[in-house]
Amino acid sequence: MSLSSEVLKWKYENFLVNKNNNFNKQEILQILSPEDIDAAYKTISSWKNYSPTPLISLNKLNKKLKLNKIFYKDESKRFHLKSFKALGGAYAVEKIIKENDKKVISTATAGNHGRSVAWGSQKNSLKCKIFISEFVSESRAEVMRSFGADVIRVKGNYEDSLNECIMQSNKNNWQIVQDVAWEDYKLVPKLTMAGYSVMMKEISEQIKVDKISHVILQAGVGGMAAAMVAGIARYLDHIPQIIIVEPDTAACVLESIKTGKIEKISIEKESIMGGMSCGEVSLVPWEILKNSVHFCVTVSDDYISKTVKYLANKEFVDEKIIGGECSTPGIASLVGLSNDLEIRKKINLDEKSNVLLFGCEGDADEELYQKLLAE
Repeated sequence: MSLSSEVLKWKYENFLVNKNNNFNKQEILQILSPEDIDAAYKTISSWKNYSPTPLISLNKLNKKLKLNKIFYKDESKRFHLKSFKALGGAYAVEKIIKENDKKVISTATAGNHGRSVAWGSQKNSLKCKIFISEFVSESRAEVMRSFGADVIRVKGNYEDSLNECIMQSNKNNWQIVQDVAWEDYKLVPKLTMAGYSVMMKEISEQIKVDKISHVILQAGVGGMAAAMVAGIARYLDHIPQIIIVEPDTAACVLESIKTGKIEKISIEKESIMGGMSCGEVSLVPWEILKNSVHFCVTVSDDYISKTVKYLANKEFVDEKIIGGECSTPGIASLVGLSNDLEIRKKINLDEKSNVLLFGCEGDADEELYQKLLAE
């Protein structure tokens, strides 16, 4: 089936308008301050081998969807870690060790955050303990071990691995570097988000002429999405329509936006988008997202392998893009929204629209990436 006939059949699962939307730059930048954001860019841009990741125009796809431009931030080329998370965990490690004398760093992860924390620990000559659930692939575990980390597998899901990490860290006096916030644990997640905001700094300099009209942000616990919103508040002189996309099996942000308070959801089936399969939005991101988001959308796993394949086969643009499973939902949701004429009108998606998407990882899980390509 050709791209033309195929994508016209794609659908989103759920769509929600945020009735509490009220984007307030000042309030957002009180949560993640300009000083924090600027300090992160100053530090990370000084790291060895730093360079901005590409911003690619998906010229074939925007013609198909009758949009002006679709920009894709390709984080597969972020340092040698193949994910935007290289910006967060490693930066938080570097900042937090200056404030205490702990020699062991710990974290729980579904993959990419742990890779960054392991790398940051190695750079700073620290020991690293990483807790993963039974659902995290062995190939992801091996990458973390290659950075010198001790990887501990925990029975159960991500939340179980996090609980084990907290328990053992408290017992052994390890420094937790987690991308999730809870009561009395907000500094490190803020540092992690400040690291992520480097992406928006780069984007603001890469897009000179076109104003972004819509931005679609993947949400797991919400850290990356909230960091991009703070980056928009810091670096852009206009406010695009902000859309959160989640797996339909793990829509914790959508459910929280619906009620106006954090909702913990039960995940009956883990999404193949493992890094986004989260049951509860994190505290700090929620403070930013609850009023700044315009719309929420969910997508199923059905289009993951197709999107991975289309990126690799130059169906969306004239160059090959290596996009992992969590790089796909922005594209899948944009196609689904564009195919719904009523929603398209509601969110002002038209031939003048410039949409920003995040290819947040490459083949970070090489085994899964090859499997998706083969499907």
